[in-house]
Amino acid sequence: MNAPPVTGLAAKTEALDEERRAGVESMDERIIERLRAIAPTKVDEPLSRHTTFGIGGPADAFVTVRSAGELAAAVVASRELAVPYFVLGAGSNILVGDRGIRGVVIDNEARGVVGPRELAGENVLRAESGMPIATLARNLARQGFAGIEWACGIPGTLGGAVVSNAGAHDGCLADILRSVTILDAEGRERDLPSPSLGLRYRSSAFNRGELVDCVVLAVEITVRPGDRSALVRKVAEYDEHRLDAQPRGRNSGSIFKNPPGHHAWQLVDAAGLRGEQRGDAQISEKHCNFILNLGNARAADVCALMEEARRRVREQSGVDLENEVELIGEGFE
Repeated sequence: MNAPPVTGLAAKTEALDEERRAGVESMDERIIERLRAIAPTKVDEPLSRHTTFGIGGPADAFVTVRSAGELAAAVVASRELAVPYFVLGAGSNILVGDRGIRGVVIDNEARGVVGPRELAGENVLRAESGMPIATLARNLARQGFAGIEWACGIPGTLGGAVVSNAGAHDGCLADILRSVTILDAEGRERDLPSPSLGLRYRSSAFNRGELVDCVVLAVEITVRPGDRSALVRKVAEYDEHRLDAQPRGRNSGSIFKNPPGHHAWQLVDAAGLRGEQRGDAQISEKHCNFILNLGNARAADVCALMEEARRRVREQSGVDLENEVELIGEGFE
């Protein structure tokens, strides 16, 4: 017996899948071999394995780089072969669509560190952009260097922290950033001083589109000598505060930015959305600016909750919430 024809949404989905598979095969011929000459590369890698949300469809190609040089080489290869690319840090603060990411996902595991060393009267540390900022903060506290201990609970990389000017506990990267090394749109490595990056609250020239097609390779920060025991205690206090205030489980961190004069969680709570659920996605009952993946949440479920929160907060408080989490890839409906 012949199978019935595929129609409607199923037909559209099948067509998209066929188009994506054809794209992968075409791309394989051009770039997979070249990427594998740079660093380990997988095809059709599920991105749910690489995001703190545990959500996300496959990457056409997934290359794991372990140095700034490999990162630059993977970006250059993608550009030369006209294949779109996305640099993935720790997988936090992003929501990957259910149909994944087309092109190349560059998994940034570049974590080399030099310093701190004295330079022009400052204690300067240089680290590659894939270094987890929380790991760096904890290591420096144990070494007796102050200035970045506020970052001990931020689940991201230094490169991502630059792009978003990450911050916590009344501190932010702008306070300590000295310079960054980037790969620019022409494939040149350039050093940019911190003032040229336009760092503001959760914002920079990178995510405002003022520095286009630039990839952060390495970061220089300044720290200062401190009391090691006091710094380790401070980190422990921050850990205790985070565990008390924030939910456990799979999430991407804060969903919305705090609007001027408001806390996003209070606005969401006031709109009656504490514990609201779509599929396996739930607005946390503990902290209303977090959405949890209770098991098998889809990106579409998370987006539905975000849209509902924006709508009801606008109606309740007259405030337009702005995303802090970044939506990447395809498949949010």
